Amino acid sequence: MTGQHAAHEPPATTVPEGIPALEVAGRGARREVPELLVVTGMSGAGRTKAAAVLEDLDWYVVDNLPAQLLTQLAGMLSTGPGGVHRLAAVVDVRGREFFADLVNVIDSLREAGIAHRILFLDASDAVLVQRFEAVRRPHPLQGDRRLLDGIAEERMLLEEVRARADVVIDTSDLTVHDLAREVRAAVAGGEDALRIHVVSFGFKYGLPLDADHVVDVRFLSNPYWIGELRHLTGRDEPVRDFVLGLPGAEDFVERYAAALEPALGGYLQEEKRHVTIAVGCTGGKHRSVAISEALAQRLRDGGHQVVVTHRDLGRE
Repeated sequence: MTGQHAAHEPPATTVPEGIPALEVAGRGARREVPELLVVTGMSGAGRTKAAAVLEDLDWYVVDNLPAQLLTQLAGMLSTGPGGVHRLAAVVDVRGREFFADLVNVIDSLREAGIAHRILFLDASDAVLVQRFEAVRRPHPLQGDRRLLDGIAEERMLLEEVRARADVVIDTSDLTVHDLAREVRAAVAGGEDALRIHVVSFGFKYGLPLDADHVVDVRFLSNPYWIGELRHLTGRDEPVRDFVLGLPGAEDFVERYAAALEPALGGYLQEEKRHVTIAVGCTGGKHRSVAISEALAQRLRDGGHQVVVTHRDLGRE
């Protein structure tokens, strides 16, 4: 709303001294220490977007959780294979009758030695009013009162939780992309969160529909025509050595990976979190498999998170 001053102006994004962001070993690397993240804050300040960003960062996100269930939820955390390493619980005043216990529950987590952090999203009253009016929805605590009355009550309920927060993000002047960057910086040190999927395929079976980049490696000699290699795949050492030993093969992998870097950086700037690179040969058994594995390793060496799949292995 124009001409309206905020009743409360929260400070800019703050990370209290002594509370470091999660440590990372390099771009895309994340520590495997289980952690519970409590996401809370003012309605309209961006909790939904923050939760979406966390999901993109491979956090297990539970929305609208009653505060009393936080301790039970923390029991899902595990360091074992297949366990939940990063658990984010979104707690807000929609469950007003449960929210009052949040401070006590946080204290009990600390006493139980359960590693946790609190991410608090805030915004000025004026901005919150603008956002609620833009979507034409009432504030969850508004009832029959004015919108500002609901905001004021929520701010009062959240006052102590905000004071205990490890990270406070003021979203008043942030775009959606800005908020995503702030959340990533808070929980992952701001490191590269791009997921790269390298998939090998055979052109005779069709292009992968979700490919962002398609690489044709049929310029390389086909091991299929070598009797002792025909029954093997690009995962087998004899085929891998043959393909990568062909003139220009390793140089191609190196140059293509280097050429990808500006695009990968641009995807991050545009908030694209998943990229699929499809590498194709005739049948998806030899050349594309070997080059996919080599390309993936080259990208990993550059600090990226890479998953490799071979779509058409076993189809012949």
